[in-house]
Amino acid sequence: MYSEKYAYHSLTDFELTKLLISGDHKAFIEIYHRFQALLYVYACKITTDKEEAEDIVQEVFIYLWDKRTTIILRSSISSYLYSAVRYKFFNLLDHKKVRKDYTSSFQNFLDEGEYITDNYIREKEFSQLIEKEILALPDKMREVFELSRKQNLSRKEIAEKLNISEKTVKNQISNALKILRGKLGFFTFLLLLINK
Repeated sequence: MYSEKYAYHSLTDFELTKLLISGDHKAFIEIYHRFQALLYVYACKITTDKEEAEDIVQEVFIYLWDKRTTIILRSSISSYLYSAVRYKFFNLLDHKKVRKDYTSSFQNFLDEGEYITDNYIREKEFSQLIEKEILALPDKMREVFELSRKQNLSRKEIAEKLNISEKTVKNQISNALKILRGKLGFFTFLLLLINK
């Protein structure tokens, strides 16, 4: 275990993870300070609720500390934490009866310490479904939507690129989202927004 002479902030994520697994509390504190703010921003993005986002992040870190000596990480600690926040959000949706088919996803993910293969396959299927429905949009609408969602261009940039007004861009994106939500359903549509 590292002693006082080690500057925890200078350690790599991998080194901190090894120390965490050995039960080093200061390594946990450093991991918390290193990722808490970033995870909070991410959680805010997917929940759109600051209190829920804060609760999700805190619960993930509490679990991480409680299981520090038995947790199995097959990827980086950052990847684990981001995935854990995402699955905690899915679990929250389950409690709200939005996604009944994912009732145990987050707990299974945490118990296994890795991304659940079944859920990975489901997400790939969702992604393929999303792409299929985007391709089915009217040509001009699809072009505007893809420039916004895939190339991350602003409304102004899209308007200039296609020689149309910003209002037209806004309307096309809004209409595309309405069409996609109607065809994809709430959860798959939600994945589209999360993966923007």
